[in-house]
Formats: sequence, structure tokens, C-alpha cells
Amino acid sequence: MNLARRGITSITWNVGANVLSVGVLIIRSVLLARLLPVEVFGVYALAGSVVVLSGVLVNFGMSGAFLHRAPESEDEGQAAAVHFTLKFIFTLVWAIVLITFALVFTGGPTFTALLWLTITRSGYHLTQTARLILIRRVIHQRLAVLQLLNVFLTTLVALAMAWQGATLWALLATDIVTLILTITAFYIWKPVWRPRLVWSWKIMRYYLRFGSRNFLADALLQALDRVDDLWTGLFLNETALGLYSRAYTFATYPSQILTTPIKEVAEGTYAELKNNYLRLSQAFFRINAFLVRSGFFLAGLLVVVAPEFITLVLGQKWLPMLNAFRLMLVFTLLDPIKVTIAHLFIAVGRPDQVARTRLVQLLILGVGLFLFGFPLGITGVALAVDLMALCGIVILLWQARAYVDFSPKRLFLVPGLALALSMIASLSLTSVTNSEWWLAVIKSTVFIAIYSLVLVGLERHEALEIGSFFVRRGLGRGGKLANNLTVEE
Repeated sequence: MNLARRGITSITWNVGANVLSVGVLIIRSVLLARLLPVEVFGVYALAGSVVVLSGVLVNFGMSGAFLHRAPESEDEGQAAAVHFTLKFIFTLVWAIVLITFALVFTGGPTFTALLWLTITRSGYHLTQTARLILIRRVIHQRLAVLQLLNVFLTTLVALAMAWQGATLWALLATDIVTLILTITAFYIWKPVWRPRLVWSWKIMRYYLRFGSRNFLADALLQALDRVDDLWTGLFLNETALGLYSRAYTFATYPSQILTTPIKEVAEGTYAELKNNYLRLSQAFFRINAFLVRSGFFLAGLLVVVAPEFITLVLGQKWLPMLNAFRLMLVFTLLDPIKVTIAHLFIAVGRPDQVARTRLVQLLILGVGLFLFGFPLGITGVALAVDLMALCGIVILLWQARAYVDFSPKRLFLVPGLALALSMIASLSLTSVTNSEWWLAVIKSTVFIAIYSLVLVGLERHEALEIGSFFVRRGLGRGGKLANNLTVEE
């Protein structure tokens, strides 16, 4: 197929797989939260944070070098073999160091989790080359099918083991199943590529030179995602981390639903319009206006029904995470916006501004964790994460003014007013009934009604503009691509 058709097909598969996957993962998270002890999630999250954070060294930004078209990477087979060779060396050294660390400094369940996560992650690192080949070719069907199959099988295995009384192994089993499926999908069943070791100083220098420029941004992104977990596990305790990790997981599901499809629109749109200041400004406002309004709605609704959601869906043992969960929903408001703004800087050729902002955010997060984490526990950790996210958004929006024209007042005022009014009205109804089910229904209905009425009453014209924009960028762009399906690459 030509590039246009592959692009349309890949986007369709990715969006569909993401929606289904998030739905299944929510169900799995709820059931595992009811079946497993709180501290088990803490042990798993702490070991996972160590493995993922240190694993940045294994990647070393080389994936971008392989995807980037350069003379050194034009021969796909040769470039893939050299990429696999470097990954094999980096992975072997990393695994030896991490397993040695686990043997010397950990014990009990933490050692078990760290050992098996290191082993499974090592295998996963060695499948990255095949995954990148598919991404480079813009062929995502296999990736989407693998994602869905993996979500369903890991869910069945984890729930079956938890039902039979397994605790930590119910979580570790998801990583083992993922590794087996990934190796099968890439290297055994109709293999994407056959691994081989090739030594080429010229191509290796290209990978390491290119990767070194991406490494800092990748490392900062992973640090922002994982340092809070690591700090909570090291300075508080496993139970606190278990509560915090679940609060974070459930709070970020709404952003996962929003981010992937909008990211596809933003990434292509900003790149296409980067030389048209007026249209780029309009697209920037409409994309982020949609994210603000939908994000405020989803997060506000969850804040309102949080006590009932935790009690009725997760169980009483998770109530200590209530304040952290509510605070983490602020992160849900901001994270999709952060992603789309980052794409703007990439489109205009200034990714360095994103890296500098992430460095500032990491410093703010570090200070906030020690300032709020010790006296307030996981509530303080969530507060530090919110402060970090808020400062990052402010910095990125301020820097974006150099490339696009938008009004922060138009972006935030009306949805902020709708959020405030609907939350005040909903939270004032906490004593209208003793039934938690009915209370959740009443509060949700009031919140949805007031939020919708305020937006429709004050922003009907803007809503129509935003809606028509996404129709044009989705269906219109699809139609444009469809008209060029006969054009070869």
C-alpha cells in the first residue's frame, strides 16, 4: 500500500485498539484492586519504577535515530541489525548491573519483583527493533492486534491467578505473558525481521551521536513519570505507594482516552501548518480548547463522585487514597495539554524548549516531594505532582506565544467557571440521601447538567467551531488522503 493508505489504516487501528484496551484495563484495575492487598501494588510499583527509570540508559535515544531517515539508516536491514546489536550490548550490561543491585540491596518480595521485571524488560528491549521496523514502515495493524491480544490475555491470567490467591505473581504474570506474546508476534509467527548481530562503526557512531541528543529529553520524561513513585516507595512505605499508585492509575485513565486520538490530530496538524501563523494559531487554540473543556468535565465529574467510586467500585480499603486521587485528577486536566503543546515545539523545530521545561519541572517536583510529602504523605506527593504539572503548562503556554497567537482567557475562563459552579452545586448535595448509589447518580446528574448548560449558554459558537475543526481534520484529512491513494511513495 502507498503511504497515504497506510497512514489512514494505522490511525484507525491505533485509535480502535486504544479505546478497547483502556476499557479492559479499567475493568482489570478495578477487579485486581478488590482482590489484592494494597501493599502488593506498592512493591510492584517500586520495582517497576527502578526498572523503567534505569531502562532509559538501554534505549539511549536510539529509537529516534533508527526512525530518522539518514544515509546511515537508509539500508533498513543493515540499520536494524546494528540497532539490535547495540540494544543487545546495552541490555546485557544493564541487566547484569540491575540483578546485582537486587541481590545486594533488596530482599523478599521486592527482590522477586525487581528480578523478574528486569528479566522480562530485558527481553522486551530486544524486541524493540522489530517494533521500530513496523513503525518506520507505517504498518501498525500487527502492533494494534498485539496490544489488544496482550490486554485480554494478561487480564485473564492476572485475574485467574488473583482469584486463586496469588498476590505479587498475579501482577508479575502480566509482564511474563507480555514478553511471550511480543516475541511470538515479532520473531516467531510470520517474523517481522530475523535478529542478527552486525558490527559497523559508522552506523554505531550515528546511533550514539543521534541518541545522545535525544537521551536527556527521554530521561527527563521518564523521570517526571516515575520519580514520584520511587520517592513514595523509598521515603514512605509500600502501603503508601500501593495507595498512591492506584490513585495515579485511575486518575489518568481519562487522559489516556483523550490523549491518543487528539495526539494524532495535533501531531499532523501542527506539522502541516507550521509555516502558516494564522491557521496554526487557530488549530492550536481549537485543539487545546477541546482538551480543556473535555478534561475539566471528566476530572470534575470524578472529583465529585470520588468517595462513592472508591467505596462502591474499589472497596473500603482504598478510601485512604481519596484526597490523593482527587488531587491527581488535576494532573488529568493538564497532561493531554502538555502533550499537544510539546508537538507544537517539535513542529516548529524547537524541541529543546520542551527539554528545558521538563528539567524545571523535575526540580519543582523534587522540592515539592520533600516539602509536602513528609508532612502530608501521599496527599503531599499528589500536590507536588500537580504543582509540577501546573508550572510546566504555564511555562509551555508562555513559550508557545512566540509561535501562535491565542487568548488564555478564552481558553480557560468559561470552562473554569462551568467547573466551579457545577462542583459547588454537586458537592453541596452530600447529605441528600444515605444511599451511596443514589448520591453518586444525583451528584453526577447535577454536575453534568450545570457544566453543559454553562458551556452551551456562553460558548455555543466556539463549540460549533471546535466541532467542525475536528470533523475537517479527521474526515476532511481522510478524504484528502483518500483522493491521493494512487500516488506512490
